[in-house]
Amino acid sequence: MSVHPLPSMIVQERVSPEEWQTRVDLAAAYRLFAVYGWDDLIFTHITARVPGGDEHFLINPFGMMFDEITASSLVKIDLKGNVMLDNGYPVNPAGFTIHSAVHEGRHDVGCVMHAHTPASIAVSSLKEGLLPISQQSTFVLASLAYHGYEGLAVDEDEKKRLVEDLGHNTFMLLRNHGMLTVGQTVAAAFVAMFTLESACRIQLMAQGTGRELIHVPQSILDTVVERQQVVTLGMGSALAWPALLRKLDRIDPGFRD
Repeated sequence: MSVHPLPSMIVQERVSPEEWQTRVDLAAAYRLFAVYGWDDLIFTHITARVPGGDEHFLINPFGMMFDEITASSLVKIDLKGNVMLDNGYPVNPAGFTIHSAVHEGRHDVGCVMHAHTPASIAVSSLKEGLLPISQQSTFVLASLAYHGYEGLAVDEDEKKRLVEDLGHNTFMLLRNHGMLTVGQTVAAAFVAMFTLESACRIQLMAQGTGRELIHVPQSILDTVVERQQVVTLGMGSALAWPALLRKLDRIDPGFRD
């Protein structure tokens, strides 16, 4: 891939401070995907809404590994995939199908994350889906949707069905495909993704024993949202995100460029 990228300083000068902060957070999320092994070579995407109300979004440059992505390399596009700020990097408009559907249909969503992890694909392919057998699963089941597999997500007609299936939920298992999480911020969508991936892995480990599973009672499932707020001191994902950024600054600080 031949590109002629703009230097980081020039990109930062051309965007608002709010957009630059969103770029840093989104680049961090890409790097964290690589750290936790959720990336799928150069495939799948994470997108974030640019603050300001112009319906512009940030997406990864087409062809870059997740551990290469920086704040300045993220491409700003509109809902049709048109490039709004040419920073020298290409973008794959077809890869934006799922994300554009959610961003267009859910104006409360600031970030959309999609992954093809083996654990999420495996659980999404089970008829019963995610089971209430772990603490992590209880958080997910409080706001989980499913979307049936329709082949590679390049059909514009599928967008309406995907948004309808997602509804107002935070988590979605894409049957035979993977998982998706949304949040008002990059931090919220990332912590949701971490929780869903953990729930899927735990379920597969438990099912792999071949022994009878113990389900969490419905009475506990009904109180999980309130209890979660207590545990996070009412801060939700904002409690963990600064720690994750510090982790990246220690092991892979290049995301801020």
